[in-house]
Amino acid sequence: MAHEREPIDIRTENRRADPLLRKVVGLGVAAGLVGLLGAFAYSAVVQKDGMRHLAFTYLVSFWYFLTLSLGALYFVVMHHLTRAGWSVAVRRIAEVAAWALPLLAVLALPVLAWHGLLYEWPAGAAGTHGEEVMPLKAWYLRTPFFLLRCVGYFAIWGFLARYYYRHSVAQDATGDPRETLRRERLGPTAMILFAFTLTFAAIDMLMALTPAWYSTMFAVCIFAGCAVGFLAFLAVTCAWLQGRGYLRNVITAEHYHDIGKLLLSYLIFWAYVEYSQYMLIWYANIPEEAFWYRMRLTGGWGWVGLALVFGHFAIPFFGLLSRRVKRTKGALAFWGAWMLAMHYVDL
Repeated sequence: MAHEREPIDIRTENRRADPLLRKVVGLGVAAGLVGLLGAFAYSAVVQKDGMRHLAFTYLVSFWYFLTLSLGALYFVVMHHLTRAGWSVAVRRIAEVAAWALPLLAVLALPVLAWHGLLYEWPAGAAGTHGEEVMPLKAWYLRTPFFLLRCVGYFAIWGFLARYYYRHSVAQDATGDPRETLRRERLGPTAMILFAFTLTFAAIDMLMALTPAWYSTMFAVCIFAGCAVGFLAFLAVTCAWLQGRGYLRNVITAEHYHDIGKLLLSYLIFWAYVEYSQYMLIWYANIPEEAFWYRMRLTGGWGWVGLALVFGHFAIPFFGLLSRRVKRTKGALAFWGAWMLAMHYVDL
């Protein structure tokens, strides 16, 4: 006979985490300001060509947190699109993580301001590979058009994040089921917009670092990283909140099990698309494509590639196979933290 759960008192579970969040945000802002000022000072005074190095470091860090928020937005849209019921208990965490996208739009300003340091094409240089390809891309890689596209990406992401968060909070107050229907109706359009904007943002801000290179799977690899990164973040955040007294009766072993299954599934998907991109380029052996991987297999970077093969796939794959691990809060949080670290290495 199935065990029936005790009714949940919404007054003890539907509460704000403002005191906890104020402390976390305060510490985060303080650490970020100290780190950023220190990086500016070191780059400007100590390191040769330091500002260019700082620009690349900032781009990696910015995209790391951007992928987590985009993964959260994907989680929210997908679960409304499929009318998933189990995720309601953890969906607010995803909505809040996606709500960081307007803030990330502000944090994108240094990337846009430093685009002359990051990219070859603002100066009209074709680079060292595939000079004949660049004229075909010149119309697309123009600074005003690049900046306009970036503004459009963040405007769409910010609108979707605000829409889903605002209507979800409104439903807490009114209990109106029509709020759910409104969010679900937007699902197909939101998913199409998300797919197009993420694809072109990955091409514009990451793939364009090497403008002569091209791959039809690069944006899919970035999307897979978004999904893996957010699900890892979700596992860690749920365990962290419950450890501080929040959502203890709402998030159960069943929820951790579902999060763990999704994390394992997208981990396999990440490995599949990364291998597919590598295998096709290696097999074709076209110079305009292969040089991108040749740079990543020499000069010490080959060890990073091996670290991803084992650290981003093989080890966590076997670690997450067990049903018991996926249903155990602490164990799943450990693998979530592991994958968050590996996601940074991947970027």
